Amino acid sequence: MANFFTDNQDMMFLFKHFNLERLATLQEEDFRFHEEFDFAPEDADDARDSYERILKNVGQICGDEIAPTAEESDNVGNILNDDGSVTYTPGIQNAIERLAQAEAMGFTLPYRFGGINCPQLVFSMSNDMVSRADASLMNIYGLQGNADTLNAFASEEIKQEYLPDMAAGNWTSAMVLTEPDAGSDLQAVRCSAYQDENGEWFIHGVKRFITNGCGEVLLCLVRTEPEISDGRGLSLLVCKRGPKVKIRRLENKLGIHASPTCEIFFDHVPAKLVGERQYGLIKYVMSLMNGARIGIASQSIGIGEAAYRVARDYGASREQYGVTIDTFPAVRELLVNSQVDLQAARSLTYYATFNVDIEIACEKKALVAEGDEKKANRKTLRSIGRYNKLLTPMAKYYGSEMSMRVSNDAIAVLGGSGYMKDYASERHMRDARITTIYEGTSQLQVLAAVAGVLSGTCKTVIEDITAKPTRADAWSADTKGFIETIQAKMVELDECVTFIKTKSTAYRDLMARKLVDMGIFLVVGTQFADQAESTVDDEMAATKLKVLKHWMAWRMPEFDSYKAAIFADLDYVNPDFEALAGPLPIIE
Repeated sequence: MANFFTDNQDMMFLFKHFNLERLATLQEEDFRFHEEFDFAPEDADDARDSYERILKNVGQICGDEIAPTAEESDNVGNILNDDGSVTYTPGIQNAIERLAQAEAMGFTLPYRFGGINCPQLVFSMSNDMVSRADASLMNIYGLQGNADTLNAFASEEIKQEYLPDMAAGNWTSAMVLTEPDAGSDLQAVRCSAYQDENGEWFIHGVKRFITNGCGEVLLCLVRTEPEISDGRGLSLLVCKRGPKVKIRRLENKLGIHASPTCEIFFDHVPAKLVGERQYGLIKYVMSLMNGARIGIASQSIGIGEAAYRVARDYGASREQYGVTIDTFPAVRELLVNSQVDLQAARSLTYYATFNVDIEIACEKKALVAEGDEKKANRKTLRSIGRYNKLLTPMAKYYGSEMSMRVSNDAIAVLGGSGYMKDYASERHMRDARITTIYEGTSQLQVLAAVAGVLSGTCKTVIEDITAKPTRADAWSADTKGFIETIQAKMVELDECVTFIKTKSTAYRDLMARKLVDMGIFLVVGTQFADQAESTVDDEMAATKLKVLKHWMAWRMPEFDSYKAAIFADLDYVNPDFEALAGPLPIIE
């Protein structure tokens, strides 16, 4: 089978294009770890070589061992045993073991816990590949963010107890957040935790829709302050799987069949407090979910990549009327739009992850910096924090919706064959649907991202990219016209923002998706322009110029239509809802 890293031209290009040397210097703290761990990189070039070697290893495992079992894993699913334990499908179990052998289960953890200390950007690339191979597996592999949360906020005692086995792949984990009556609204969590006379913590209650809830390490959002009914009464606790953790059922789902989604009953389970009481939702889970959203964006890209490749291959081999169907203009448009859509999501997600790495580094520096360095670091941290509050929900929203579009269009290319289980296309579409739902629905991501558009952060991000041409001091003649168009459209987006601010909150929420889409069109356009100026790969840079040209021809008319809709001021959906939606149906 192919290597899922080296066979992906776009991923390979972005690996070269992003400033990994900067990330490596920050991640390795000026490469001081090489003195203690001889396998740690000694300089930026060594780090880049190490990251490339790691990704090639993961890419080979994805191609050789994970992708070939994905169909079987989807068909077989997981088994809930009589004793409440869960048995993974053979393909998933083997994949976890192989990735652990490749030291890829402690991807971003420090060396002292057995991790390989990679930046989040490199981890996102690995998630992209794993998801292309088997989206269900990523729901276990990608939960390494739980270990990052423990590393960031837990006591040294908890770190030493949990992180080495998590890095070694001996233990998998779960984010145990949602409940039957607390999905998107986590402030409604009722599962409780209490202390006994010795100060020991215990968890009691039910959690539902828990991805990999059968894992050995469970990070639980629980109510520790029963007298406080909102999010201020919630804390984060960690516990191990044991006889008092009872998996009551595995959900029967549309897709990601090989990912166990559990309902759990905690029967007074011993646990330990992570960080401080009452910061569970306000601080720790918000950090956890932001990382998870980047993970789902990467998962979405991997699904889109897999779906597109089936369609591209089918289009080039299926003959009708004496020619292959990829010669038909309508099919070509589907394939081109899918490929450009996929590249847009990957660019946006990787760019968001790059900025997350910068923020993480700044947070670490904030703990030790002094004087002028401390002031400068705080300024950078505030700025990059605003960026990520915009870019993270944008990436999750756009990536997940892209995976739906691309997987749907892949079935359109295959026609009747795509609807059958003879091809993986139907599985990709089923798997894609959940990405728009978990870790915050698309609607919630839009509401999070629109704040950054309304506040001007989106404009600042675009100005930051356009102010720094990659190739020289000025944009080349090939890209300058596109940059000028983007700058003109940014003025129009400002006009929309000014207008929206004069309207009601209900109207703002109604138009939020259009505003966010308009911002994404411009952010991605500037990224494609920047990539077209790249000096790391002239051939791919030339291709990116063609991608930019198509993106602008495709998305700018949509931008104009959204602007017209915003200024039309037709707020009929809210007052006329009952008439337009019709009466409530009688469900028997």
